[in-house]
Amino acid sequence: MSQEVVTWLHEVKDLQQKVQQARQAEEAAHASADNWRSLYEKEARQRQTEAKLMQQTIEQLQAEIELLRNLPQGSAKAAISQVAIDQAAYQLQTPEELRTKLIEVWADRDRLAQDLKTEKAEHAQTRKNLTMALGDTVDMLTKLKSEN
Repeated sequence: MSQEVVTWLHEVKDLQQKVQQARQAEEAAHASADNWRSLYEKEARQRQTEAKLMQQTIEQLQAEIELLRNLPQGSAKAAISQVAIDQAAYQLQTPEELRTKLIEVWADRDRLAQDLKTEKAEHAQTRKNLTMALGDTVDMLTKLKSEN
């Protein structure tokens, strides 16, 4: 009888170990399922966010298209230019990018201001030369008229 009890005790112990292993496997499966569920939910939230952003972009572009369709031809070019400026501004993400772009814009502004100043000076010189030429022509015509 004691041999039977010992055998039963071994069997009970083996069954307890198998139950423990089954519980561990179950816990591991639950942990894996929780991990996959978390990853799936994170991916779903990311896709929803991307979908919302894409929808906003589509709506913005449709509004711009509608705006451009309703503008007269001359102002459409100005609106397109403004849209391009807006898009370029939104692409600047960091303060360093903004700083670099600002320096570039200031340099362009200074160059254009200098070009305008030069153009004004050249225009004034041309006007002076044409006025002198016109004056000389009037003088010559007056001389010719008085000689005749």
